[in-house]
Amino acid sequence: MDRAQKEQVVEELGQIFESSGVVVVARYEGMTVAQMQVLRAQMREAGAAVRVAKNRLAKIALEGKPSASIADYLTGMTVLAFSDDPVAAAKVADAYAKTNDRFVILGGAMGDTALDPAGVKAVAQMPSREELIASIVAAIGAPASNIAGAIGAPASNIAGILTTLEEREAA
Repeated sequence: MDRAQKEQVVEELGQIFESSGVVVVARYEGMTVAQMQVLRAQMREAGAAVRVAKNRLAKIALEGKPSASIADYLTGMTVLAFSDDPVAAAKVADAYAKTNDRFVILGGAMGDTALDPAGVKAVAQMPSREELIASIVAAIGAPASNIAGAIGAPASNIAGILTTLEEREAA
């Protein structure tokens, strides 16, 4: 890899560290290519991505970034999992670590907050952005449906009473 390629990698990593909602650093030593492809596919489905980079280049890219505290985790064979959604990459990484003992979460960062492995696990248990939006919409929509039901109920009661009165008069 020549100097220009290294500079390009550092710039790409810098963008990842700046714009990602969460970055998870994990050790992947001993994983097969097939296992790594499964991880990449699961990340892609969740809207996240995986990047393997030289630790030295990643440390250079971290300089001056909010997530610079994760530089200590960059030793050995490490992989970066990241997503714009502050929860997606952590969820997939945590779930994958449960099924593959060679994938070990070292830590990560959420903005300028450094996360240890327990912190990544805590982030993974948080609801995703879509789940939060769905619960907010449900909470907003529930009172409206209750009001519509309350308004509609007296009308149906009056209609039932009128029907009963008409049946009595006809008999």
